[in-house]
Amino acid sequence: MDTQQMNTTEVINRINGFLVAEFEVDEEKISPEADLKETLDLDSLDYVDLVVEIESNFGFKVNPEDFTNISTFQQFYDYVIEKVESK
Repeated sequence: MDTQQMNTTEVINRINGFLVAEFEVDEEKISPEADLKETLDLDSLDYVDLVVEIESNFGFKVNPEDFTNISTFQQFYDYVIEKVESK
């Protein structure tokens, strides 16, 4: 699917899909207000994998510093949606 055509729901579904598939996150624990770091329980290597997933799924370059202000899934979704829309 062309990322230019993606709507918010499609972006969120794609993110949740790769979190469940690649990071074995329990889909039940994913909610907009859930704590991203706590729920994903990622180490530094996992963050590299997460960046690769975002870049390959959505076609934009991720700056690691961008993640310093992201604490919830909603902020994560908003970040990706903003980047997709500004491409």
